[in-house]
Amino acid sequence: MRSMPPGNATIDVGEWLRSLGLGQYEAAFRKNAIDGKVLPKLTAEDLKDLGIVIVGHRRMMLSAIEALSARSEAPAERAERAVPLPQAPPHAPPPQHDAERRHLAVLFCDLVGSTSLSAALDAEDWRDLVGAYLDAASTAVTEMGGHVAKKLGDGIMALLGHPIAQENDSERAVCAALAIQRALAVLNGKNAGAGRPELVARIGIEAGAVVVDSVGEIFGDAPNIAARLQALAEPGTVLVTARVQR
Repeated sequence: MRSMPPGNATIDVGEWLRSLGLGQYEAAFRKNAIDGKVLPKLTAEDLKDLGIVIVGHRRMMLSAIEALSARSEAPAERAERAVPLPQAPPHAPPPQHDAERRHLAVLFCDLVGSTSLSAALDAEDWRDLVGAYLDAASTAVTEMGGHVAKKLGDGIMALLGHPIAQENDSERAVCAALAIQRALAVLNGKNAGAGRPELVARIGIEAGAVVVDSVGEIFGDAPNIAARLQALAEPGTVLVTARVQR
């Protein structure tokens, strides 16, 4: 990894992301005004809000952010932070984290070319346009018995099979995806009359076993694969794995 300049304000966020091999998130960082001053203060929750749903990517960024924060501290602060904290007694029980294994279907939906669209519109107009699309997508998921686990900027991650599982979770996920595309077509028809740009979405779906913790965080291959499928799908289409097809 390339060394970064000593002054955090001079850090180029795009270059920093590319040095981690995560340049695909540059648009989200710039869209949310993340610069060299803000970067060392980002938390795990901030990264989730930026749409970074892959746990491994968040871990890489948090480690690099911790290094930036340490570099920007004064020597006295660094020395104070280095003092070992009191250790828990050996007999102290480990912290308990409620989690459960579930088999569910994961749906990722995202807009195509949203960066260029948002740059061409007033911020409030873009918010209204995306808000109507997200509302329509959320309604389509809810009507199929699923729920939207995360809203990722102009995309969503939806779960079919949690908290309530059914035998046809994969089928309902596909029906929800097709309903999103139909709702978007209706929305585009209305927007065309007002001179607004057309919105195009692509959707990826995977099903499989995951672990869901007490705060709703999901661990397993299914979310990662669904996200990659979404990125590979042709604009306006739904791409599923062989497991979902079966």
